[in-house]
Amino acid sequence: MTERPRIAFKRLRPEVDGEIPLPKYMTEEAAGMDLYAANDEPMEMAPGAVALVPTGLAMEMPKGFEAQVRPRSGLAVKHGIGIINTPGTVDSDYRGELKVALINFGSEPFVIKRGERIAQMIITRVWQANVVEVEVLDETERGAGGFGHTGR
Repeated sequence: MTERPRIAFKRLRPEVDGEIPLPKYMTEEAAGMDLYAANDEPMEMAPGAVALVPTGLAMEMPKGFEAQVRPRSGLAVKHGIGIINTPGTVDSDYRGELKVALINFGSEPFVIKRGERIAQMIITRVWQANVVEVEVLDETERGAGGFGHTGR
């Protein structure tokens, strides 16, 4: 098994948000850790509305890693709550507040309560590619076939 990367979190308002849990894995084999809302007041989202929900945290991760912020399946299925830019990417050099861009795809208003689990975050390895321009690409069986080209 590969060594786990160290992910550091800083509470931006410890005197106000000290009771908000740090991100955590809910089971031993969970891929994502849950993120919690650190909004001062309940935030009502009308159907179709987008809200940028604070977590009260900034983070630090090693170079070569990223955090992907993804919807929670329970909120999506029960209330139609998703993330507008799924997955949201947090780069390893970002040190600002971690916020989650939620959208209400549902037909009813939804209230985001303080301390509620609002998203999940996956930590993954990334590589920056060497970008080159060429005049010819290698041939493949698929070629230029696009969406649905195989009929499956």
